[in-house]
Amino acid sequence: MTVVGIAGITGKFGRLLTQSLLTFHEVRIRGFCRDPAKYGPTDDRIKLIKGEASDASSVQTFVNGCDVIVCCYLGDTTLMVDCQKLLIDACDKAGVSRYIASDWTIDYTKVELGVLEHKDAMKHVKAYLDSPERKVKGVHILIGAFMETWFSPFLGILDIKDTKVPTLNYWGTGNEVWEGTTYGDAAKFTAAVVLDNSAVGLQRFLGGRSTIFEIAESFKKVYGVTPKLNNLGSLEDLYEMMHARRAEQPKNIYSFVALFYQYYILNGSILLGGLDNPKYPEIKPLNWEESMYKLSPEGPAGLANAIAQLAR
Repeated sequence: MTVVGIAGITGKFGRLLTQSLLTFHEVRIRGFCRDPAKYGPTDDRIKLIKGEASDASSVQTFVNGCDVIVCCYLGDTTLMVDCQKLLIDACDKAGVSRYIASDWTIDYTKVELGVLEHKDAMKHVKAYLDSPERKVKGVHILIGAFMETWFSPFLGILDIKDTKVPTLNYWGTGNEVWEGTTYGDAAKFTAAVVLDNSAVGLQRFLGGRSTIFEIAESFKKVYGVTPKLNNLGSLEDLYEMMHARRAEQPKNIYSFVALFYQYYILNGSILLGGLDNPKYPEIKPLNWEESMYKLSPEGPAGLANAIAQLAR
């Protein structure tokens, strides 16, 4: 039997990971959350522990008895850094062997602190786990961009207000590579890592790699509609805009964060490189084209509704 602790179990990814883990009969789950009632009906293999992420006593109670901890927190710097450190400290005290940090993103280890502000918390947590005094081993799962997020309004790439002629906005030449994985497949890979005691350090998984031109062709194939391709400028233009936005509104991270994210993906700085997919051949992740079928089999109109749901 493997007891898996999931901190932030009521969130989107926490729920998906729980579903994936429960396909393995040997798994028992301890879930940590502020309001267990929010989770709803539970499997008899799930035990929910109520507590605040900032309360060391509650955190220790949750961690005790677990074989591995997975953090699914998503929030501000205090939650993502200070509260993860509390979890890590609790793991050391309880003798937990591995701690899977709340990452699931691009390879933030390839850029210096401060380059991608919204990923700095991950760098701080990784440094904390890598410190010599740590007993628990850190695990960091990298999956590129969540494909669902790529289609959502966050990046401003897909404009589907006109479902008859959707627009794909892009920077650069159009030959730059986008790496992505669906939420569901990221959860499956995470479950596999949870049950693999040898999986430590950086773990890299992807559903697919495609350029915007290839994604446009897939869009046409899946939905029967040829999207308009709208070039917003060169990567140099993007670089100038993102820094200008940050200089104008340094405290409003959402005014520039998506631009920085796109720039460092498109210039290749934070691409994953070699993958660990072959370690778990039973997982067949969806590529970009397959993810479109899953996101909206009804076509562009259905995709617009799906995107509206993603934005909530």
